Amino acid sequence: MRHLTVALTMFALVAGTSLLSAEETKSGLQKGEMIGAFYVTKLAGAEDDGTKVGKNLCYRCKNGGRPQVMVFTRSSDKAVVELIKQLDAAIPKNEDKQLRAFVNYLGDEKASAKSDAEKLAKVTEAKNVPFVLPNEFENGPEDYGINPNAEVTIIMAKGGQVKANYAAGSAKDLKVDAVVADLKSILD
Repeated sequence: MRHLTVALTMFALVAGTSLLSAEETKSGLQKGEMIGAFYVTKLAGAEDDGTKVGKNLCYRCKNGGRPQVMVFTRSSDKAVVELIKQLDAAIPKNEDKQLRAFVNYLGDEKASAKSDAEKLAKVTEAKNVPFVLPNEFENGPEDYGINPNAEVTIIMAKGGQVKANYAAGSAKDLKVDAVVADLKSILD
């Protein structure tokens, strides 16, 4: 009986740990917080946005108070590809509301993050979404609080304020439909 109690206790501890790791990942600025300036280098995409590849700038600043989606990713998973394709399609559909989006690729090494971002741009074939490498490429801008354990963090803002935030520890867990449906939070 004692062995059964120990075994059940161990199972409960393991199950509890699994439940905790399955909870939603918290990463990035949260609803109601203000988005600050940060600098990036444009690597690809959005050829008609007036910014040349290789230019270092603040895209967040360039977008001003317009509705914008900032994607911070360490992954090129199919869920990330699908999200970018849907954002790319949403931009011209919401031209009257001036919707903007940009993808920040993060990584431990600058050269590999740059290469991965360029590959992701090619795979998505995005025409309206720029792909950038933040100057703080490991975890994005320090004051944004991007969780180093999150493969994907999405911040939606309007008027310089966060209206929605989505994060996934694993990109395969990203709920693309929920993110796209929530564009209304910055378009209304």
